Amino acid sequence: MNVNKIYTAGLLALTLTLSGCHDSLLNPTPESVLTSANYYQTAKDMDLAVLGVYNRLQSRKPSDYLLMEVPADNLYMSANTSVAGAPELDLLAVNADNPIVADFWEVTYNGIFRANSVLANIDKPMDYAGTQKDQFIGEAKFMRALFYFDLVRLFGGVPNVTSLISIEDASKLPRASEEEIYSLIVEDLKDAISKLPGQNAMARGRASKGAATALLGKVYVYRKDWNNAKTYLDQTATFNYSLVPSFASLWKLESEDNAEIILAMKYIDGTNGHSLSTAFIPNAGAIDIVNRGSEIALPSWSLMKNYKAGDTRYASTVTEFWVPPTKPTDTPMWYPYISKYAVKHTFGSSGLDLPVLRYADVLLLKAETLYELGQPEAALAELNKVRARAFGNATQNYTRADIPNREAFVDKLLLERQLEFAYENERWFDLVRTGRLTTVLTKEERLFNYATKSPVTVQLTPQAYMKSFPVPQRQIDQSAPGVLTQNDGY
Repeated sequence: MNVNKIYTAGLLALTLTLSGCHDSLLNPTPESVLTSANYYQTAKDMDLAVLGVYNRLQSRKPSDYLLMEVPADNLYMSANTSVAGAPELDLLAVNADNPIVADFWEVTYNGIFRANSVLANIDKPMDYAGTQKDQFIGEAKFMRALFYFDLVRLFGGVPNVTSLISIEDASKLPRASEEEIYSLIVEDLKDAISKLPGQNAMARGRASKGAATALLGKVYVYRKDWNNAKTYLDQTATFNYSLVPSFASLWKLESEDNAEIILAMKYIDGTNGHSLSTAFIPNAGAIDIVNRGSEIALPSWSLMKNYKAGDTRYASTVTEFWVPPTKPTDTPMWYPYISKYAVKHTFGSSGLDLPVLRYADVLLLKAETLYELGQPEAALAELNKVRARAFGNATQNYTRADIPNREAFVDKLLLERQLEFAYENERWFDLVRTGRLTTVLTKEERLFNYATKSPVTVQLTPQAYMKSFPVPQRQIDQSAPGVLTQNDGY
């Protein structure tokens, strides 16, 4: 059985391939095919093993939008490119055999296996320098928490695997409850906070104390534990993160390492690049970006119409491309495309870093938290920090009159999060956790008459059970009969 196709990802006794990384996660290369008997012997071995944990997220993240954006209302699948399983996600018609859902589960659990392997072998090397051992423990626990956070938000309760167990034992492992998984996440992040150094002591692309603190604050927001959320979001502000003055600079190669990025996955153009910069480019390419694109998905009018004039985020999120006429009697055709990741790159191998956590998210989560704690003025102050950056001044800031009640505040908060984090994989989660899934996603304006810019509304039928995706059928088939249960509705 392939170790990548079971949620424990295998045994210590099995041969595993570790992806080591060099140059601060920028250039991962396979080191060797190794076994537990001859590896994990030195601090360098452990460092490479830890970097191998990051590699699982690094490889998965460029396609996360297929699960975290496509089912929501920011984009829709193009008719020009076929991605198996994506049309069903786009129409909220996913089933347990969906290959995108299955691949996500397997890659994420493989990341958990790698983190567990680090923790299981952490005591073997005897040549750690200073606090290096604690750092590796903190990184492994941070990444395990992040992987489980993704899983529990997408699937609900999932198998709780924190050690290296046999395939036979794995087949008998049932799903833990959501509460149990969240408890594990919180425990891992608290330990990571206690062991990780600050950002200045860590290479870019590796988790720091600030990243663990920010993620724990976000986890508590999802748990609606507002007091704890405030505690850790407040603490995040002590790590010298800040909004960069220009939203556009977040998406440029020359300024991707900046004060707003709490954690990002690192890439190198052409050698260790990602496909996301190519994914949304028109088939014919884009001038000074790439000579051809994949055009997998296109921006929806449901999103585009929400940007007000003067919002600088629009130009860094969507480009209004015009296709020239092929005959003198034709008119140019309006053809917008998603351009948030559109930097000059090698086809399918972009070097643009992909943010995992940035400080704007912390500010908006803090605004939400403060409002829930009965502090609307303080909540507005945090919300308006992000909005003022978008417009370059305070002229479009929200006032108390804009949020007369909680419903109105959530409306403004979700709008701001949609505009700020479009195509950063937050929209689906935001709609689910605020209970807006079945009301917002009843329709989507997604298709255009490109000559007149008129959208076509597509009717959808979201159901409450869709807040969780189906457990992959191939995982159920590999488990003992009746052990791994399916989510309701599937």
